[in-house]
Amino acid sequence: MPANGDVNPYGIVVVPTTVGKLVKGDTLVSNFNDKANVQGTGRTIVEVSPAGTVSTFATIGSLPASSTCPGGIGLTTALSILPGGWVVVGSLPAGVGGALPLVNPAGCLLVLTDTGAVGATWVNQNINGPWDMTEVATSSGVDLFVSNVLTRPKGATATPKSGDLSTIIRISVTFNANHVPQMSGLTVIGTGFLSKANKAAFVQGPTGVALGRNGDLYVAGTVRNHISVIPKALTRTTAVADGAITLSAGGWLNAPLGLTIAPNGDVLAMNASDGNAVEISPSGHQVAKKTLVPNGSGDLFGATISPNGKELLFVNDAATANALDIAKVH
Repeated sequence: MPANGDVNPYGIVVVPTTVGKLVKGDTLVSNFNDKANVQGTGRTIVEVSPAGTVSTFATIGSLPASSTCPGGIGLTTALSILPGGWVVVGSLPAGVGGALPLVNPAGCLLVLTDTGAVGATWVNQNINGPWDMTEVATSSGVDLFVSNVLTRPKGATATPKSGDLSTIIRISVTFNANHVPQMSGLTVIGTGFLSKANKAAFVQGPTGVALGRNGDLYVAGTVRNHISVIPKALTRTTAVADGAITLSAGGWLNAPLGLTIAPNGDVLAMNASDGNAVEISPSGHQVAKKTLVPNGSGDLFGATISPNGKELLFVNDAATANALDIAKVH
């Protein structure tokens, strides 16, 4: 918990290189709630050392005059570190009284320097409620894969109670020395994902995104309780509908949220409704289940594998924890 009292840890990423305030091997964690526990109002990213020492990497206050973020700030699970120490984090701000925002598009991607200052914001009609994110290096820079939970037709101001319009996008990022990274392209590669407002979870929709070794992108559909597949995600120019290809559904899955790829190439899904992690092979077989938080309904979200490949790092929002936890991987 940072000094301002933000809670509800969501996003998680391990620092690959020491630069600025970033220390190699530390873990960044984004907070979604403020100290009053209002969702969609968290403004901090904390940095946790392997020894458990916690410091505040960034507190997002007012934005630079040249930058905007429709609706304001509420940091989500979407969290990545780009080459050069640039940190990209998603914002899905709460509306009046903690309700879903009415602005369209809602939120943005914030680009932070290696000292936690806002360098730029990326705003686009297709960045609408950015909820989770993963990245991969390319020959020209980096591709970011982002799940949205508030995709709506252009011009619509009301947030639907439920709908199957939410999208998955691929953002191409390029770099110029001593300049903020640029969003050089955006492609919708997944569509038709179901999202709906949820009092306990703010909103439910397509959440975790994880890129497999074969170039397929796996997407956790929380509402429909399945893992979708978007094939050839790095080169795809057309959108695949949710459910067109399903990796796995039902079984041990119980409202999957965060996804990550295990050292053996399997998919690890974090269940929202029971505190379990489920391991799924690339062929779709559910091979293992592990309880990370006993009776952990609403306690799991983001997860990642440690650099040594031997530990699963995951956020734990249990009432007595608000923690970054570790499980051994073997």
